[in-house]
Amino acid sequence: MSETDQELSKLISQGETLTVEFKSDLKILPDRDLLAAVVSLANTDGGLLLLGVEDDGQITGLHANHLNVSGIPSLVANKTNPAISIRVERFELHGKSIARISVPKSRQLVSTSEGLLVRRRLKLDGTPEAVPFYPHEFLQRQSSLGLVDPSAMLMEQISVEQLDPLQRLRLRNAIKKYGGEQSLFSLADEELDGALGLVMDHQGKKCPTVAGVLILGSETLLRRYLPAYEVAFQVLRGTDVRVNEFYRKPLLEAFEEVELQFKPWIVEEEIQVGLFRVPVPNYDRRAFREAFVNALVHRDFSTLGAVHIKLDDDGLSISSPGGFIEGVNLNNLLVAPPRSRNPLLADIIKRIGLAERTGRGIDRIYEGMLRYGRPAPDYFLSNAYTVSLFLSNASADLDFLKMVVEQEDKLGTMPIDSLIILSRLREERRLTTTDLAPSVQKPEANVRATLEKLVETGFLEPHGTGRGRSYILSARMYQKAGQRAEYIRQAGFDSIQQEQMVLNYIGKHGSIKRAEAVELCRLSPDQAYKLLLRLKQRGEIEQIGERKGAFYERKR
Repeated sequence: MSETDQELSKLISQGETLTVEFKSDLKILPDRDLLAAVVSLANTDGGLLLLGVEDDGQITGLHANHLNVSGIPSLVANKTNPAISIRVERFELHGKSIARISVPKSRQLVSTSEGLLVRRRLKLDGTPEAVPFYPHEFLQRQSSLGLVDPSAMLMEQISVEQLDPLQRLRLRNAIKKYGGEQSLFSLADEELDGALGLVMDHQGKKCPTVAGVLILGSETLLRRYLPAYEVAFQVLRGTDVRVNEFYRKPLLEAFEEVELQFKPWIVEEEIQVGLFRVPVPNYDRRAFREAFVNALVHRDFSTLGAVHIKLDDDGLSISSPGGFIEGVNLNNLLVAPPRSRNPLLADIIKRIGLAERTGRGIDRIYEGMLRYGRPAPDYFLSNAYTVSLFLSNASADLDFLKMVVEQEDKLGTMPIDSLIILSRLREERRLTTTDLAPSVQKPEANVRATLEKLVETGFLEPHGTGRGRSYILSARMYQKAGQRAEYIRQAGFDSIQQEQMVLNYIGKHGSIKRAEAVELCRLSPDQAYKLLLRLKQRGEIEQIGERKGAFYERKR
């Protein structure tokens, strides 16, 4: 069985997913059903359609009419609108022919030529199904793909006169308070509305945009014309609900109300670092602001549901309706180019000064946790329908914070990559470049460069060479934290000590495997291999068996 056949067999054994669909061809799959399956994949995340496989994964093979798969791509291209370009390959598995149809993800809504428009979703039991794509979901999909800007849509049914002048005054005050664009101060009301895109001309008439209504509209207008918009603030202590407020106020007013509600729950202590007193809050205000603004600005306004802020005994949770925008996921959150589901609204908030102007507010959120020695922001409860952020209220690591402040005093602000690396090494003690790359979300070459800079500045110590090279916090850092013994344990032993430990282990237990040498001497698998090879070449031990089954004994 070839490598590709093995991959296919493994894929089939894992069952259907959002991106893998099985279709039986025993009674010849009708063209309409084939096209519907292709369209549903294209309208979701793309994927593979395996023709000749039953829903339970049993391989029953292709019908005789489908054994020549070369005609399937032209059928699909001619019967979809816009045309979908697929790739079809035929394989023989367990004596049966199947067709692997690779379907690309469409950058626009696609239907069959008969007008059938479907998408895939997961049912409650985790299995996938194809469901109709309803008209009210079109805007949501196009917004996620970055094809339309919902916040720039005109609200023709609302006149400019209905906008609240008090909210415009609030807007001007916000520009001043948050350090927005100074040139906006000198503009008259009408000019300000036009410059920010709050109001636009339409057929000789000025109409507010969705963003304009969100910022300048009254609570009555928002309830009537933007019913999906809502903000909730909740404080729980155990099972007691201390605060439970829901707002449908204009965006800036809602933001200020929630900030006032949040402020009493911030507790600060101070530590002395050199000549300076450094505040240590239980929640970083700037991180909270960026996270809250992100939730308000990037939410899906076509989906009912509140932007929800919840404080409980474990920490702070902020969630907003709508999953991550197209192209952003948990694995590239830190490095994906800044994009918004509502570009106009995002631009307005940046120009006001309420959000990070570089579009890298996520960095501010990470910094607000990691520089205090707290766990990294947690987005793992996010799904296709909600972005959910959790910020732990774990106690700050004051020794770590002192180290960061001293570094910033000498060399400037510590980069996010460095904070992530130091944070992980605090928790896991010894890691390689390969271990750290997923957390930093950058290629290993970039991570290695950051690691070597941290070595140069005295924060880390390297051990080993090549791909097995690992890193630990430096002796200076352990000394500052009063953990000198822990440093010795992490730094390990020199090669002579390691060799003696292996020989002693064999003396006690009769033999040793490479995995046991890794654990015993705190080495990487490659370093353990070289250690055992060195002892074998000197004739002190001998290898019994090969590859994974190999173990080592004292040479007789």
